[in-house]
Amino acid sequence: MTGATAYSVVIPTIGRPCLADCLRALAAADDHPPEEVVVVDDRRAPTAPLPLETAGTLRVRTLRTGGRGPAAARNTGWRTLRTPWTVFLDDDVQVLPDWSRRLADDLGTADAATGGIQGRLRVPLPKDRRPTDWERGTAGLEHAAWATADMAYRTAALAEVQGFDERFGRAFREDADLALRVREAGWSLHRGTRVTRHPVRPSDRWASVRAQRGNADDALMTRLHGPDWWTRAEAPRGRLPRHALVTSLAITAPALALTSRRRAAGAAAALWALGTAEFTLSRIRPGPRTRAEITTMLTTSLVIPPLAVHHWLNGLLRHRRATPLGGTAAGGTAAGGTAAGETPAGQHAGGTPAGDTTGGDPPTEGRRAGASAGDAAVEDTAAKNTTAGDTPARGTPIGVPAKNTTADETPAGNTPAKNTAADDAPVRGAPAEASAGDTAAGHTPVQPAGAPATDTPIGDTPIAEPAGDPTAEDTAAGNTAAEGTPVGDAEAPPVGEKPARGAP
Repeated sequence: MTGATAYSVVIPTIGRPCLADCLRALAAADDHPPEEVVVVDDRRAPTAPLPLETAGTLRVRTLRTGGRGPAAARNTGWRTLRTPWTVFLDDDVQVLPDWSRRLADDLGTADAATGGIQGRLRVPLPKDRRPTDWERGTAGLEHAAWATADMAYRTAALAEVQGFDERFGRAFREDADLALRVREAGWSLHRGTRVTRHPVRPSDRWASVRAQRGNADDALMTRLHGPDWWTRAEAPRGRLPRHALVTSLAITAPALALTSRRRAAGAAAALWALGTAEFTLSRIRPGPRTRAEITTMLTTSLVIPPLAVHHWLNGLLRHRRATPLGGTAAGGTAAGGTAAGETPAGQHAGGTPAGDTTGGDPPTEGRRAGASAGDAAVEDTAAKNTTAGDTPARGTPIGVPAKNTTADETPAGNTPAKNTAADDAPVRGAPAEASAGDTAAGHTPVQPAGAPATDTPIGDTPIAEPAGDPTAEDTAAGNTAAEGTPVGDAEAPPVGEKPARGAP
């Protein structure tokens, strides 16, 4: 399509077979192909090559991040791009044939204040029976806000907020966190018209149990964004309060029995049984009610409440001193108060990528602070004729020469993260699913073009693999993108600056 806005695609993967279907579908949507597709291999120890040949004639480039999680993988990918727009896809989605044409429409109608545009996800469910608990959880993606299963962000907006927060090591809440920070930076987020299929991946009966690890990410979200983040991120509250009540009754009943208060102990035990039964039935009734499904629901419903509470408390303790990227925590802690374990994965306190410089040395000239130059090994794909010269220098602003940044001169809007720290992704929709909504209430007013960057404190999925593999996606909220400048036509705005209203 002549004159359409340029974009690139970033796909984090752990080498699942579904990647081949993802690339094949992307190659078939050829009305407005991407400038390039960056596949970020996040396997700790790759044992087989990725099926890149299924991408057809698309230009594909691969990077490696060594198992640091989807947030770090996406950051590694988008920081090497020069296009004004970055589209994130998960490796288990399949875009429809008209996807690229509709994406061009989405980007072409975005105004200068738009920071992100979300695709619409469709989860195919069985037509001959009721969906299982796992299938219903995946179907919750259709109503998730700002999910990075298909999310386009203006690359300048990503640079301004320093991308994904790598403390979110699973495919859960990292997209909600990014969306909140992009909004607080003055950008708006919208839903587009393009549609992407998200098939239900195979899983085992313990997937819902492993998904409870996401409660620790919810605790981190509360620390970074305050207790009202659920509303602003358009995410339902979930069952954690009821899980906490049921768990407290399970602890109270034997404690009362040990003190010979048998009547009170019996009452507590009865209330625990009632709460557990209600939770179990709420999961069985909408399902297929087969013997296997009922057995799974009975077993997992006993252990989910205490595990949810355990992971929540663990998250509160682990992230008690966490602060947003480049800002202050919801509780008021200064960004300089870095606690042990709260530095972003792969970074030294102060924002320097591990492996790039030692101690607190400032980033080298032309390299964006926070980029992980040391751990992303660029691989040339022979079939795509990609050479080392195709990869822009890491940290180079999109289409803009690198500034000579010294230790005392940090570019506006690109302040190195000082407080960020970084495992299996919970099932999308468990413990909580993002609610539907085409626009988010309470958008932050857009700053006038040229206004100085605000110091608003602000605060990012691999998908839970049956065996606990970190992948790319789970229930979350967050999305923003706006029309950018096509590469080669005009220079994109410097990192940290929004394009002027009405800019092409």
